[in-house]
Amino acid sequence: MSIDVATVRKLVRTQFPEWAHLDVRQVPSHGTVNAIFRIGDGLTARFPLTGGNNPSPAEIQEIRIGLQSEVYASKRLLGRTRFATPAPVALGEPGPGFALPWTVQTWLPGTVATDADPGDSVEFAHDLVELITELRAAGTEGDTFHGPGRGGVLADHDAGVQANLTASERLLRVPKLRTLWDAMRELPRGSDPDVMTHSDLMPGNVLVTEGRLDGVLDVGGFGPAEPALELIGAWHLLEAGPRKIVREGLNCDDAEWARGQAWAFEQSMGLVWFYEHTNPVMSGIGRRTLDRILADPAV
Repeated sequence: MSIDVATVRKLVRTQFPEWAHLDVRQVPSHGTVNAIFRIGDGLTARFPLTGGNNPSPAEIQEIRIGLQSEVYASKRLLGRTRFATPAPVALGEPGPGFALPWTVQTWLPGTVATDADPGDSVEFAHDLVELITELRAAGTEGDTFHGPGRGGVLADHDAGVQANLTASERLLRVPKLRTLWDAMRELPRGSDPDVMTHSDLMPGNVLVTEGRLDGVLDVGGFGPAEPALELIGAWHLLEAGPRKIVREGLNCDDAEWARGQAWAFEQSMGLVWFYEHTNPVMSGIGRRTLDRILADPAV
C-alpha cells in the first residue's frame, strides 16, 4: 500500500472534521508496517502498508480487527510505566485513496534509537531493566500466549529460520549461523509463567534522549509471552557491557538468557536479506544483532 499527504488530508477532513484545520505532514520512518503522518502537534495517524490496493471485505475486516486489538493493547499499557507510551485516539475507516482502516494516536516527541544509538549507555541499560520490570508487573489477567508469533516455543519457528538461512547465504556466515540455530531451536520453554511484554523492543520502537530511554512506540503488541522474549531488546539495543546490566538487573539465569538470545536471532535472520534493498536500516539492525550474538563468549 502507499499513501500521500494529500490523501491523508482528505481522509482527516472527511472523517474527523474537528481536525481539518490542523497541518498534516509525513514522518520519515524506517518502520515496515505503517506509514506515519502527524496531524497538528499532538496527533499521529498510522496507515497500514500491508494489503492490496483492492482488498476484499474479509481482508478489510481482518485488518480492522487487528487494529482494534492494537487499540486495546495500547489502552491496557497506558500508565503502566513511567516511560511515555502513545494513547489511542480514534479509528479511521477506508476512504477515497486508501482502502484500509487506520488509526490515530497521540504523538510522542523524541528521537528513535535508529537515529540516537544507546548501545554503550549504562543509563539506558538501567532504564530498560525498569521498563521490562514494569511491563511484567502489569499482570496477564489470566491471558496466555497464543498464535504463531514470537513468544511461545522456539522450535515452532524452525521452518521460517531455515528459509531465512537459505536466503542469506550470500550475505552472512550461514554455516556457523545454522549450527547455532540447531542448538537454539532445542532450547526448552522455561517453566516460568507468561508475563506481559512489549514483544518488539527494536531500535525503531524506543525513544532516546541524551542516552536515556524516554518513551516506547508501537505498543499494539503488548501482551503475554514467555519472559525471555523481552530480552531481544538487550541484543538489538545494547553492546556487551550494558547488556550485562540488563541480565543482572532482571536476574536472568543461563536458560532464560539463552532463550532471549535465540528470539533475537530468530527475528534478525528475517531482516538482513529481506530488507537488503528496500530498507537498509532494518537490514543493518538484523546484521548488527547477529554480529553481537556471534561475538558472545557463550556462543
